[in-house]
Amino acid sequence: MTDETLQATAEPELTAEQDNLDGLRLTPDAGEGDGAATQRPISETDLGIGETMVELGLITHEDLQQAQKTQRSVSAPLSKVLVEQELATHEELAMALSIYLNVPLIDLKRHHVNPEALKLIPEPTAKKYNLIPIDIVANSLLVVMEDPGNILAIEDLGVQSNKGIQPAAGIPSEIADAIDLNYKASAEIEAHIHEFSPSSEGSADITDFDASEAVAQAAIVRALDLIITQAVRDRASDIHVEPQAAGVRIRYRIDGILHDIMNLPSSAINPLISRIKILAGMDITERRRPQDGQFSVRVGNRDVDVRAATIDTSYGETAVLRLLDRSATLFDLIDLGFQPNVYSRYREMLRSSFGMMLVSGPTGAGKTTTLYASINQLDAQEHNIMTIEDPIEYRFDGIKQIQVNERAGLTFSGALRAMMRLDPDIILVGEIRDNETALTAVQAALTGHLVMTSIHANDAASVPFRLVNLGVEPYLISTVVVGVVAQRMVRNTCPHCAERYQPAPEEMAAYRSEMGDDDVVMYKGVGCNFCSNTGFLNRSGVFELLHFNEAIRDLLQAGGGVSDIRRQAMKDGMITMRHNGMEKVKEGKTTPAEVMRQIIATE
Repeated sequence: MTDETLQATAEPELTAEQDNLDGLRLTPDAGEGDGAATQRPISETDLGIGETMVELGLITHEDLQQAQKTQRSVSAPLSKVLVEQELATHEELAMALSIYLNVPLIDLKRHHVNPEALKLIPEPTAKKYNLIPIDIVANSLLVVMEDPGNILAIEDLGVQSNKGIQPAAGIPSEIADAIDLNYKASAEIEAHIHEFSPSSEGSADITDFDASEAVAQAAIVRALDLIITQAVRDRASDIHVEPQAAGVRIRYRIDGILHDIMNLPSSAINPLISRIKILAGMDITERRRPQDGQFSVRVGNRDVDVRAATIDTSYGETAVLRLLDRSATLFDLIDLGFQPNVYSRYREMLRSSFGMMLVSGPTGAGKTTTLYASINQLDAQEHNIMTIEDPIEYRFDGIKQIQVNERAGLTFSGALRAMMRLDPDIILVGEIRDNETALTAVQAALTGHLVMTSIHANDAASVPFRLVNLGVEPYLISTVVVGVVAQRMVRNTCPHCAERYQPAPEEMAAYRSEMGDDDVVMYKGVGCNFCSNTGFLNRSGVFELLHFNEAIRDLLQAGGGVSDIRRQAMKDGMITMRHNGMEKVKEGKTTPAEVMRQIIATE
């Protein structure tokens, strides 16, 4: 049963306020004594769960008695008390509940949800009781519930679905995740678009539609809200709104890969773009030139910054929305995927009092995340740390962050020159894009500052030559550069559905060429609810670290090429990105195909 049902059944005299268990009170109400008057009776289900856990050997009689004593004083379900006192896990409680109520315990990580079952129960009901319908068996609906003994919930489900209900037990957190992953906003979005869409008689040419009137209508506003909400739920980093010949394609970029999410009628593109422009502070009357802007939204309890960009195409304006979750916790360097020995050497380089540290890779390789994690490791109390970024993606306490504003004349190079007069110890430059910024950054490193920045280059050995292309002399590069990190992001094998597999011959050949043997057990995700049936969940970095020692400096000044620098670095112990990726394959974290997809083989 749900917490509310348990309390209502056990003690009907309680008020709704007393019966609300959302906030667990760890002490009696103010003004109440410690006597029997404040004791709360324990429900039959709680008694059954407790006795079952003792019988299973998960807790002792003494543990149960102590938990029940606490339960009476705080008016909370036994499950909450056991978890808070670290006497049991959610998994153990779900198993005990399954045994006590004689219902199946279903692993939602592996069980696929039947879309037809999902349609029978609306999302608000699923969230209200923390349950999810997963299948239709004969004329019954199989529902995984946090509390399979909640009779009121089961009756409610029966009325809504017009079917018999077969309850099953599940782990509460997994049920909540499954609700977010499986209830898609597509149908509701399409309903709002249909509500908005002009009739064929009244508007044959959508380009004549008055955009200012369109965005005023609640339907299109709600549709865009749902598109963004669904993207945040699906862990998307970008939303693509793309007009096509036969409609509007909505795609999400998840773990670096674009996925088709839905198709909307062509009549939706102008009002959607206009709504985006209004939110981002763009000019809705201007369609011929590219525009960009930003706005913020709140999705659940998460604050999300949205960077929007638009450009006109042959089928109409297209938009891309970059989502930046401000509530996301910044990674520590070790969590990014550095191997322990590489991590130690990189930390040593960060302790340099001056010079230049560069992070390289293509767009989307995680360079900004590495830079942020790096300055997060530095002591802002002892150092004056300043950044110049475009845009500022995350904010730090104790660090001065400056946003590029080219309209106001504040460029990377201009901000760098201004910073030099503000006594900085450490300067983070978001990206070196041009000759002026490169030379100014080098000058800052020469005059006693540690400069950290990113640059576009294929690998670590190519970075010095990219600086040469930007007009920096080789002798300056060899003088100021402390080290270079090159990186890519590879998708992690989903831990919930990973299984051993036999790789294709080309995958095994690629692994063998890097690791020197094929004595390895490889794992591949087969697809489950938690990875949206992709087999991958989240990403981690693969890195190579080039330390500028005397041998590398001599080679650079002597006119050595990229291959010469790479060979010397590997002789000095540099582990290449591709080798680092195959090490992750050996650890069961990804697949050779994923490493090969991201990293081109080098000599």
